[in-house]
Amino acid sequence: MPELRKDPIIGRWVIISIERGKRPSDFSTRTPRKKGGFCPFCHGNEYTTPAEIMAFRPEGSPPNSSNWSLRVVPNKFPALHVEGMLERVGEGVYDMMSGIGAHEVVIESPVHEETLATMPLKSVENVLWTFHLRMSDLKKDKRLKYVLIFKNEGEVAGATLEHTHSQLIALPIVPSLVKEEMEGARGYYNYKERCIYCDIVRQELETGARVVWENKNFIALSPYAPRVPFETWILPKQHESHFDYAYEGKYAGLAEILQQSLRRIDKTLDNPPYNFVIHTSPFTNEVNDYYHWHIEIMPKLTKLAGFEWGSGFHINPTPPEEAAKFLRDARI
Repeated sequence: MPELRKDPIIGRWVIISIERGKRPSDFSTRTPRKKGGFCPFCHGNEYTTPAEIMAFRPEGSPPNSSNWSLRVVPNKFPALHVEGMLERVGEGVYDMMSGIGAHEVVIESPVHEETLATMPLKSVENVLWTFHLRMSDLKKDKRLKYVLIFKNEGEVAGATLEHTHSQLIALPIVPSLVKEEMEGARGYYNYKERCIYCDIVRQELETGARVVWENKNFIALSPYAPRVPFETWILPKQHESHFDYAYEGKYAGLAEILQQSLRRIDKTLDNPPYNFVIHTSPFTNEVNDYYHWHIEIMPKLTKLAGFEWGSGFHINPTPPEEAAKFLRDARI
């Protein structure tokens, strides 16, 4: 019997189509083997990218040289531009503002074949520290209200270059999905005086059915009402409202659980394309008691069709309890 499940944060409903019940082997969206060839992100091709914003390299090495382990560069074809004035205009019932923001690319490794799942753990930690450093810098620009950090892995997931990289887009507005999460979390807090994400973490740790992996400070889980098969969330166990809050060992522990999650997804689903996003409180409300930053990982295993577009529902053929078990049991 299919189930309708409601996301407790924003009230979104999903259909868990148990009768379609798909196992990992039923999905066939494997990311093609990396092709190689000329790549602007590879070691030695630094001259082909815009001048770097920052990099991890030995002290004394000149900027934009080839002696690096991670680079951040402006996107060559940015969605938004940092130059200019932020202006808002009304056109009758319509609203418009100038396309002010920032669009940056984090080139996570000089090695073409590496991924976040296969690179040394310290390199994953450096990627997360880079997210922290860039977010800290961009928040100084008072025109900006939010930085969305995301990764597209594989062509099906939207990656135009196969070399491992992630992106961030700084915005003059807060994305509507983040607003929905915050409003849902605020409503729950006003009613119960507790963070809903903290309650989810506590309940999932108690029951264990949807837990994928955990370490001292973080938990990876299959959410109760996942939009896509094998959707995985990573959350801090203790309340943290914004990703940019750093403490000793934070990004080492986060790197460990992120890599564990991605390795289990790769092993279980044969290296699928995926997206991940980091949702955090906006700059204007970074410290609060009701919202909880988190990472959402979404393998690209199904396609949205007419019912999904027309209804806003998602149909998921794999119950999260089964997905979590497959990921827990993965031999990596």
